[in-house]
Amino acid sequence: MSEGYSSVRRVIWIVLDSVGIGAMPDAASYGDEGSNTLGNIAARRPLQLPFMAQLGLGNIAPIAGIPAAANPSGAFGKCTLASPGKDTTTGHWEMAGIILDKPFPLFPHGFPLEITEAFERQTGRKCLGNKAASGTEIIQELGGEHLRTGSPIVYTSADSVFQVAAHEDVIPLPELYQMCEKARAILSGPNEVGRVIARLFTGSDGHFTRTPNRKDFAVPPPAGMLLDQLAERKISVQAIGKIADIFLSRGISCSSKTKDNCDGMRQTAEAMQRQKDGLIFTNLVDFDQQFGHRNDVEGYAAALEAVDAWLPSLEIAEGDMLILTADHGCDPTTPSTDHSREYTPLLVHGPSVRPGINLGTRATLADIGQTVAEIFGARLPAGTSFLQDVAKG
Repeated sequence: MSEGYSSVRRVIWIVLDSVGIGAMPDAASYGDEGSNTLGNIAARRPLQLPFMAQLGLGNIAPIAGIPAAANPSGAFGKCTLASPGKDTTTGHWEMAGIILDKPFPLFPHGFPLEITEAFERQTGRKCLGNKAASGTEIIQELGGEHLRTGSPIVYTSADSVFQVAAHEDVIPLPELYQMCEKARAILSGPNEVGRVIARLFTGSDGHFTRTPNRKDFAVPPPAGMLLDQLAERKISVQAIGKIADIFLSRGISCSSKTKDNCDGMRQTAEAMQRQKDGLIFTNLVDFDQQFGHRNDVEGYAAALEAVDAWLPSLEIAEGDMLILTADHGCDPTTPSTDHSREYTPLLVHGPSVRPGINLGTRATLADIGQTVAEIFGARLPAGTSFLQDVAKG
């Protein structure tokens, strides 16, 4: 391992996907004024999050039922998303040191004809939909027609995404993935969406369910981001969940997909048994995919409590640093089912971390990546490390 901050040898970085902690100052320009994923859920349904509360979650911002800890066991703060936008790619890229000058393009009224016609021409299949929609709702709406015609369902959302949904018995996985690769090549220049996503489902008309065989085809991140630099220094990086898709597996030593949060938690714990140094980088997707986008307050709250109950079981050892954060918000209490422009919580914990340190409002999510970079002897083009603020000794 390359020289870095020697008392930290392993970072366990967990992204609680979409767990925002209050609207950013520019939220109104995104239609998100008043959004507060954690705060609004807690106001609707009492949350039991004793572990994160003790780390300092309630010290970051007022959350009903989660008081500020008198003696927090972790360092705490919140991060600003400096890039324009509020999507998965933007948030994760910024964590890795990439701050965007302009947002990825959005298509709230569907994709232009030159895109859909090129897609149909190259795939040999007509497409259905071509509108912004909820993924679960559009397969119920158009799934029957898809079964009859074999036409894939194309849709987008408030994210910069081109999504292609198909029944696994109608369009086999390899073919759907090839179709998405063709879409990825078509969507360039001003139409370069952040991700093309293959969405698979099974079942019969009126009873369709999505499968875990989702695959993301992301835009290649610029060179020199965190994972590139860790690879140059031969730092082991294990990616769990959709991390590998977001970064096109760049700089990642090994990766694994997850079915849900429970699977992500299990795989994180198993990775900690195998890998005793380097970076374990996990995305827990259910908050966003299963509950935020479906305005399921109870499901979101229960998922938060499940993760909080699991965290104490992690064997945080000497030389470990645990980082908990998010990539954006997705407030299930608002009429919108889209992501929300929110600050993200920041909790840092471990034997080498000074407890009770208030890290304040960070100017960018890249501060997290810069901190990890400093631990392993690297430096990113963006972000201010907080390592010296939290490091013991």
